[in-house]
Amino acid sequence: MKKEQEIQMLKDFSDANSTSGFEEDFVKLFTQTVKGLADVKVDGMLNVYAAKKENKRDRPVIQLDAHSDAVGFITQAVRPNGMIKFVPLGGWVKYNIPALRVKIKNRDGEYISGVVATKPPHFMTEAERNNVPDVSEMSIDVGSSSRDETINDYKIDTGCPIFVDVKCEYNEKNGLFFGKDFDDRFGAAAMVDVLDNLKGEETNLNVVAALSSQEEVGLRGAYVTARAVKPDLAIVLESCPADDTFTDSWLSQTGLKRGPMLRDMDTSFLPNPKFQQYACDLADKNHLPYTRSVRTGGGQDGAAIYYENGAPTIVIGIPVRYEHSPYCFSAYQDFKAAVDLTVAIIRDLTTEKLASFSKF
Repeated sequence: MKKEQEIQMLKDFSDANSTSGFEEDFVKLFTQTVKGLADVKVDGMLNVYAAKKENKRDRPVIQLDAHSDAVGFITQAVRPNGMIKFVPLGGWVKYNIPALRVKIKNRDGEYISGVVATKPPHFMTEAERNNVPDVSEMSIDVGSSSRDETINDYKIDTGCPIFVDVKCEYNEKNGLFFGKDFDDRFGAAAMVDVLDNLKGEETNLNVVAALSSQEEVGLRGAYVTARAVKPDLAIVLESCPADDTFTDSWLSQTGLKRGPMLRDMDTSFLPNPKFQQYACDLADKNHLPYTRSVRTGGGQDGAAIYYENGAPTIVIGIPVRYEHSPYCFSAYQDFKAAVDLTVAIIRDLTTEKLASFSKF
């Protein structure tokens, strides 16, 4: 895939509307993008299984994983004045939400623009100016003046999903993307790029790229994909939060233009140590940049896949500044390094090397 095609794919993936439980728009885009590279199936949870066309029977299976959902919101109820009371989907910090532009998918499948309403400062008390309200006290305004109008004219009511409304940009001069939902659209794009790199190529292990749903609300889809794929090995392509803007340099373990992050720990996961070291050694051999990280927060699909059947699992993370906020930065070169490392692992792996990860 040419660089221009990769950049457009990343922008299109970022712009797609997909939050937990409402992944349809992005699943449709992903399947259209990958259908020429793999045999594609979709289950009732909207998990996607893209099996490399050259796969053969009776070979060990590598599962690639990325997730289709991003943090968003869901309509809980409509207030008497027409404002929308909402609930977060995924891990939001409340001070990132006020004045956010959103779009709501109404009962007819149309997108309605709205904004997380804020009181003008002219009407705020001193206490209100210095405090962020709880999410339960926030409302979304779509321009309606009554509950009846919101429900009957705008066709918005309980259960309607709410998406961040931000357009992705790419700056050719500095190689940076600026947009929303890079977690985990960049991981999903990396899976497509890996399959494209391996198109028509024989590998020693079968490859199945699984796009899982509902990661942001409990890794739910990955438990299902792991049971379906039954992998012998797993590589999770995750977009991971960068810490380079607020952490001392000696402690910063994930930053822009430093390569992908190989995760040694988070609150849900410890990788297979032999597979982890193998990946690091192979990156060094191929002169690919990377960092390693030990995190005291966070979690990702690797935990679900690893727990399900004990297949050796690692996480290759693409650094994203300001993850789980409306506006993110990420570097093209980190995306490419993550793809290159994943391709190198798949090309290098043999059944003997796979077996060595479980020996002691």
